[in-house]
Amino acid sequence: MRFAWIDLREVPRPQLQAVVDAAVHARMAGVVSADAELLGTLPPTVTRVLAGGAPAAAPAKRSADKGDKEARGAAEGKADARAEGKAPAGAGPDLLLRGFTAQDELEALAAENRAATGTPVAGFVDVRDDRTLQLSCVGAMALPYTVIHFADPTKIPLEIVLAAAESAEGKLVTVVGDLEEAAIVFDVLERGSDGILFTPRGADDVFALARLLEATTPQLELSTLTVESIRHVGLGDRVCVDTCSHFEEDEGILVGSYSSGFVLCCSETHPLPYMPTRPFRVNAGALHSYTLGPDNRTNYLSEVGSGSALLAVGADGRTRRVVVGRAKLESRPLLEIRTHAEDGRLVSLTVQDDWHVRVLGPGGKVLNVTELRTGDELLGYLAQDKRHVGLPIGEFCKEV
Repeated sequence: MRFAWIDLREVPRPQLQAVVDAAVHARMAGVVSADAELLGTLPPTVTRVLAGGAPAAAPAKRSADKGDKEARGAAEGKADARAEGKAPAGAGPDLLLRGFTAQDELEALAAENRAATGTPVAGFVDVRDDRTLQLSCVGAMALPYTVIHFADPTKIPLEIVLAAAESAEGKLVTVVGDLEEAAIVFDVLERGSDGILFTPRGADDVFALARLLEATTPQLELSTLTVESIRHVGLGDRVCVDTCSHFEEDEGILVGSYSSGFVLCCSETHPLPYMPTRPFRVNAGALHSYTLGPDNRTNYLSEVGSGSALLAVGADGRTRRVVVGRAKLESRPLLEIRTHAEDGRLVSLTVQDDWHVRVLGPGGKVLNVTELRTGDELLGYLAQDKRHVGLPIGEFCKEV
């Protein structure tokens, strides 16, 4: 699971207590500080990381050495105080964070951890060139936590470290400058950094980060829908949704005329006569139709465009977020498909009236819409909420 550490070292003094309270309340995984006394006030639900030396983004060898000694002294002092009964158990740091700039320094940190005689030690490295990049790869394999600041904005060095540390037992923590970068770092190579180190400007940034960490797509419970009628309804506008992702053969997007129910429309990953496959595309339906996106929010297909986020949905109910690269609206003959669920709920879908438009049935069976017959079974999703501007709302609403 991805996680975040909050770095207090550069938080403005007036905001410090609010940030600390927010980090605890939002259940951030860890807090980093050079103040051992402050860390001692935190509950054991937070990993207390005592940092030595210069700020992570600009380490300095000389001050790091001094800071390491101060950090070690503070940690040992806390341990002595607990042993003498002068401080509550658990008041000391859970982890020491020390910089390393050379192989021998890294080996010394690794040896300390192997000795297991004191507080575990994490390493920090500032990646600025190939030498420090290779050093970070070795650190990621040798330490329980390796915190890396990348001097350049490209994410190629992070990709290299992630690949090198694929089998590592330790965790990789990447320093990020803002929440937008945090979202990018978590997606690199589809795996992303295990964690991030972030300096918030205030409590609001902490809570925004918590929401980012919780942003996952749900597993949906799909339903079997039975076709009750198919009819040609004439000319209208339909939307093809071209995403920036490659769909699997049993994936598509959920589309429906009513916000209470959707049909799983198939992507163009399967071969067709007269034209190549377009594995990024779903011929989704008429422009009035709803489609389900992340955060349980619906949008009309007419609203979907470049940069929009939708849910790719598999025949087993798995989901993932996909980004729309383009939506293409054209006038075509349309076909209305009316189905009902086991509870009798009506689920309707209007699509282009053409053989190459497809929907998915149970087990991921691919069905051409012009060959559907009464009694055929489709896969769909039954929503429990009524909608207003795409958001769930508890009000009376009837769609016909």
